[in-house]
Amino acid sequence: MNGIAVLGYADGHSLYLPTMLADIYKPELWDSFFTMLGGGAAALTGLIFVALSLSLDDMTTDATHKYRSINTLAGLTAVFVSCGLALMPGQTHQTIGAELFLASLIGAIVFLYGFRQAFKFKSRPSKWRLAIGGGLYLAQVLGALLLISGSVVGLYITAAALVINVAFMISAAWLLVVGVYRAKAER
Repeated sequence: MNGIAVLGYADGHSLYLPTMLADIYKPELWDSFFTMLGGGAAALTGLIFVALSLSLDDMTTDATHKYRSINTLAGLTAVFVSCGLALMPGQTHQTIGAELFLASLIGAIVFLYGFRQAFKFKSRPSKWRLAIGGGLYLAQVLGALLLISGSVVGLYITAAALVINVAFMISAAWLLVVGVYRAKAER
């Protein structure tokens, strides 16, 4: 039987606690991925922040633009934080899973709150973007939970959702630029 015998009985039987010989998370296999994704997210966050600050009036007057910019910056920041935490040495799959879970959950809350606010202020945010973005955050959260439970498949699900979500946020940034340009052209 696998495990460590913690209690031996007189009849020769023992109580075993299951042990894992090696953790399922292999940081050496994931370092390049988290470095690339975290660095890209940090660079994009900086570029978007500068672009937004150049059109601050336009970003804050339209609810869709305002909350799309908040969602985009918060989402990219969540990716950066997730990657930075994942690169810390000496962690188990449960630790990495918990970090990914919390960062993804916070990103999802900000994302959903932004859409709620945009609808509340009678703006017209895209319901498709709400469904797609919500689905990506859901995949990140579920993947993190799978990883915590001991399935390395959860890390692959979360990683794929993170990459697709960054691409989704890039498209949101483009929509911001186009939206602000149109607003200026209509004046």
